[in-house]
Parts: sequence; structure tokens; C-alpha cells
Amino acid sequence: GAGRRRGKMAAGGAADAQARFGHSVKGLLTEKVTSCGTDVIALTKQVLKGSRSAELLGQAARNMVMQEDAILHSEDSLRKMAIITTHLQYQ
Repeated sequence: GAGRRRGKMAAGGAADAQARFGHSVKGLLTEKVTSCGTDVIALTKQVLKGSRSAELLGQAARNMVMQEDAILHSEDSLRKMAIITTHLQYQ
């Protein structure tokens, strides 16, 4: 009788150890999934930030082109005014 009881207790102990191991694996898996989710969120934020940066750079380039056109137009106007001033001085 005593041998049988010890066999059942050993089997019960093994089942208990297996349950603890399963619980531990579930805990590790949950931890890894959470960590992976956090990494995906960080990556997504970085990609969005990068695309926003590219958008801002494009806008800055367009603004520079517009400024350059305005400067060239102003330069042209100044040259014309200088010619008119010269003609007025001769008269």
C-alpha cells in the first residue's frame, strides 16, 4: 500500500512541476509578445517620424525655390530701376 501511495505522490509531484513549467512558459510567452508589441509600436512611430521628416524637407525645398524666384524677380526689378535712374540723370 505504501509503495502505491508514493507512486501517486510522485506522479502528482510531476504533474505539479509540469503545471508550473506550463505556467512559466505562458508567462515568458506573454512577456515576449508584450515586448514584441512595444517594438512594433516604436518602429511604427519611427517610420511615421521619418515620413514626416521627408514631407517637411520637401516643403522646405519648395519654399526655397519660391524664395529664389522672388529674389531673382527683385534683382530684375532693381536692375530696371537702376537703368531708369540713369536715364533720368541724363535728362
